[in-house]
This record gives sequence, C-alpha cells and structure tokens, in this order.
Amino acid sequence: MLTEKKIKEHARLCGADIVGITSTERLKDLPREMNPLYIFPEAKSIIVLGYRIFRGVFRGIEEGTWFASYNLMGYSGIRWVFQPVTMWNFTKIFENEGYEAIPVVDNFPWSNIDNLLPDLIGQDFINVNKTAYGDRKKYAGKWSRAVSPSKPAPDIFIPFKLLAYAAGLGTIGYSGMFLTPEFGPRQMFSCIITDLPLKEDPLYEEELCDNCMLCVRDCPAKAISPKEKVSIKAAGRKLEWAKVDFRKCSVSFHGGTKEFNPFMVTKEDQKGFSKQPYTESMKYKLAPTNFDGRGLEGMRGCQMACFMHLESQGKLKNIFKKPFRRKPAWTLNEERKNNPEKYREKRMKVDE
Repeated sequence: MLTEKKIKEHARLCGADIVGITSTERLKDLPREMNPLYIFPEAKSIIVLGYRIFRGVFRGIEEGTWFASYNLMGYSGIRWVFQPVTMWNFTKIFENEGYEAIPVVDNFPWSNIDNLLPDLIGQDFINVNKTAYGDRKKYAGKWSRAVSPSKPAPDIFIPFKLLAYAAGLGTIGYSGMFLTPEFGPRQMFSCIITDLPLKEDPLYEEELCDNCMLCVRDCPAKAISPKEKVSIKAAGRKLEWAKVDFRKCSVSFHGGTKEFNPFMVTKEDQKGFSKQPYTESMKYKLAPTNFDGRGLEGMRGCQMACFMHLESQGKLKNIFKKPFRRKPAWTLNEERKNNPEKYREKRMKVDE
C-alpha cells in the first residue's frame, strides 16, 4: 500500500531533496492554461519534488573564473538530466500499484506560452517559441489551438512554484523566486499528477522573504520592479510578487549584461549576447558559448543575493561553515569599482 510516508521516502531515494503533497482541490483557482487538472481531470493528488542547486556551482561565477558548473551541474543539468532520471524511477511505484501517474519535469518545450499573460508565468518561464515570448498581443493563438471550447490549447504550462506552494514546501519571495526553509531559492521542481488519493501537507506559514530588495538592487538586468506587483490565487490564497520584465531577465541571464559577462569582448559578441530573444544570439558565431542553456549571469540578483541574505539571517536549514561572499563582488563596470555607494543608489532606480 502506498502511503504518504512511503512515497516521500522513495522520492528521496530516487534523488529528490524535498517532497510535498497537495490535493488537486487546492489548484482549482489556477487559470486553465496553467492548471494540471486539464491534463488529468480525475487526478486526486500532486506530489512535488524539489532538487537543490548546489551552492558550489555559483562559486566560479562569484570569483569570475569558471562559468560552466552552474549550467552543467545546476540549471540545465537538473532540468535536462537529473529530473528525468529521478522521475523515471519515482513514477514506477504508482503504476506498480495500479495508479496512473503523469511525470512532469521542468523542461517541457511545447508550452502554451502565447496564450498566457507573461506576468503569470513567473520564474519557470522557458523560451522555446522564440518569436512569441513576452508579446501576447502580437503572437497570441499562433502556437497552438484548443481541441474544444472547454479545454485550453496545448501544451498547458505547469507553474511549479505554485504547485510547490500548494504542497507546503515554502513561500514565494519578492522576486518571484520560490523559497524553501532548506535552501532558500536554490532548488528546482518536478511533479507527479496521480489519481491516488493522498493526504495533503499543510501550507507553509512562515515568511522567509523580508522584502530586503537586494534582488532588485543586484539584478544585472534591472528586470525586477521595486514597486509593481502581480498576483494570482492558489491554494485559496492571494499570492503576490514583483512584476518581472522577462525580456530583460532572459537576455541578461544568458549573458547580455556587459558588466557581468567576461566573454563579451568584441562588438559582434555584444550583438550576439544582447540579441532579443536570446535564442537569436545563436546566429552570431563569434559569441562564445552560444548554445541554448548558458547561464553566464548566474542569477546574481534573484538567487545569489537572496540565498546570501537568508543565510546571513540564519533562516535556512542548509548551513555552511563559511559565508558565500568573502570579498566585494567583481564587476567590469568602472563606475561601480570607483564609487560603489553611488552605483548602488543608481541601480535601485529601476526603469519602469
């Protein structure tokens, strides 16, 4: 017999670091374009698995000397390798007991993104339909169409951070990043949608984010608004986070911010790394590491600034012997080097 305890133990044996369970009832208020109930209407439970992003994969980016680890062992490695392997093994226990289970990993490339408001997509956004991201009015309806008036167009976009919230794994910070008491923002999620009825976990009631605004200050792209917010209803509650400019965010994350990209050397590099959408940069052969998935910026604002702040406050269970930042952060910007206080003030004045 599959119990909640056995399922969680097996998830950890398969590779998950944290596990939570939500009933499908908690997801009834989600927009249908991002509601897993339209995938499996008879589903009763969703099990959400979290995978830590090692703090060590940020070390080379922090020092400005090695950028490969974050992408290969963190961002893309978890998404394209570790999650699928874990879910292949984890899903079997449901079928072995006669329950249907749909494994969903955070790499689905056929997302129905052009029928979604970009503000609702959150940090789980993946740009595959490169002509459409962030421009709903221009491209809406050109990616796919609904098979009937009662159903959303395929493929539904699974909002992992909302599922993780409903499963009691943590809360959502000001930047929109999901925060857990174990790792702060250092994790990614996958899930199982199943018709096995399970007892849901209680919602996480503590508030990890204290609105320190370091995510706004340290975001290389100035993509996080210090004032505007978006909201959505999930698990019977109204959830809010900052409005994020995903064009700025995506381009910067993939190397489009000059002061934090040591590989941007020539004028051709600048064109390549800064081209929007970022996948257009793959046309520029002179831009180093021009492949989908590069993470040169390393989420300096929303992830790095956040986990350093939470660690300094003693809020996280994953405790380290030494603080992550041991010297001033590097930059290729002379203004920041010469007058850091003035630079910080300027960075806080985000263009709306």
